[in-house]
Amino acid sequence: MLRRALLSPPVLISLIVVLVASTLPLYVSGYVLGLLTIAYYFGVFSMAWDLLFGFANEVNFGPSFLIGLGAYTAGILDSLYQPPIALCIAAGVAAAMIGGLVLALPALRVRGPYFGLTTLVAVLILQNFVVVAASLTGGEIGLTVPDVISIDDTVNYWIALGFMAVSGAILYGLSRSPVGLILEASGQDPVQAGALGFNVTKHKLAAFLVSAFFSGFAGALMAFYLGAASVGTFIDVTVGVQVIIGAVIGGRRTILGAALGAVFLVALGETLRPLGDLATFIVSAVALFVVLFFPAGLLGMVKGVREAT
Repeated sequence: MLRRALLSPPVLISLIVVLVASTLPLYVSGYVLGLLTIAYYFGVFSMAWDLLFGFANEVNFGPSFLIGLGAYTAGILDSLYQPPIALCIAAGVAAAMIGGLVLALPALRVRGPYFGLTTLVAVLILQNFVVVAASLTGGEIGLTVPDVISIDDTVNYWIALGFMAVSGAILYGLSRSPVGLILEASGQDPVQAGALGFNVTKHKLAAFLVSAFFSGFAGALMAFYLGAASVGTFIDVTVGVQVIIGAVIGGRRTILGAALGAVFLVALGETLRPLGDLATFIVSAVALFVVLFFPAGLLGMVKGVREAT
């Protein structure tokens, strides 16, 4: 089973993409490296979201709640006390997981759209908190993070690429493990999964915490890369929508496809930026086209063709 998983089209395509991406610092500009650095962090956001939605079948409309907790906690700690960056990042991850636990416990008691609405409300609450506690968070202007991991574009690029690759390997392996299979069964038919003796709530809660871990980790790293944290960058609803669209374009229940979809979406948006507001329309149209005609996503379509043959 392990050999089959390693030789599956999603894994092979992802390995090729990572190998090609690893050569980019040799011949592309710092601007392109910076753009891809951001795209790779969004790739982690989308993979973490896909674990919860694709397998647990819980629609989290508020991925930016977890991302924002990680970014702002790390940024505020660095701004106030300037401890080692690793400690700030660890605090950001812990805050995201604690916030995810506090959100998941009541949210998992409801089903269908009510779970999604609960997570969306959490985003709005966090947005309001950032504005109200402006003396601590920087408010609408944003929070300045004094320290950065590196000022070298290439180093930042390698950190983001390596983090995305390792995160993808862990999340993909988890999704193909017995835990992932139980989680998928719980998402498809929780009543039958419970009848078989599986604790549905426990597995979904575990998926939420894993998603929170990677979302908070990537958010904290991204804050130190940008040297700032703002609502528009980390918490805004549009950020969450971009994360979700990236996962959908890449392919639900593929994990690795979510990363490819997010990178594609960020790159497409930046390429079309000279078009102004028309760029948003084109990106949205592409996403709608994929959802309507390729509901399994681009990588999911490749996987489906392979399985059909």
